[in-house]
Amino acid sequence: MPLHGLIGKKIGTTQVFKENGDSDCVTALWVGPCTVTQVKTSDNDGYEGVQLGYEPVKRLSKPEVGHLRNAGNLFRFLREVGVDDISEVEVGQTVDVSLFEPGEKIDATAYSKGRGFAGGVKRHHFHGGPKTHGQSDRHRAPGSIGAGTTPGRVIKGLRMAGHMGNAKITSRNLEVVSADPERNILLVKGTIPGARNSLVILRKQVRRKQK
Repeated sequence: MPLHGLIGKKIGTTQVFKENGDSDCVTALWVGPCTVTQVKTSDNDGYEGVQLGYEPVKRLSKPEVGHLRNAGNLFRFLREVGVDDISEVEVGQTVDVSLFEPGEKIDATAYSKGRGFAGGVKRHHFHGGPKTHGQSDRHRAPGSIGAGTTPGRVIKGLRMAGHMGNAKITSRNLEVVSADPERNILLVKGTIPGARNSLVILRKQVRRKQK
């Protein structure tokens, strides 16, 4: 199959034992089956790619239903992946987890867990203030943030309290431990960001040529 990736959901982490008794920490993913919902061509779109649909649903808006009229089903998630040969792909085609082979290297993209509004100690690992000399309520305060008359303002990018987590993160160079097409289960060595049941985009690792 010429596709470069698939869509899946994170199940959780577990461990797999080798023949010599050692264990590896792996992340279990429920991957596919994904359906080709649109084929991007250079003539129509300016580039080549494939749009995949994941997790069938019963109801969508009328524009979404019209977009998926040739796919054979309605899907909750639509994502694009690369393709080697666009001529080998057609709308309605189904791709499963057998796209990945054990020992293959892949990249996983997901959104990390959202932590809400976090202070400097939790967000940036600040040590906090001294625990003595009357500072009963300043232990986790950020302290001074200014630089005096010059420049007389707070420098952009200063580490302060703010929104933490819920950021798109890509874990690279992950090794596929096993792929089970019958149960649509993929085991990947290492950890993948995100909570359970969060959406994960898995792509085959592409080695870029160094200039």
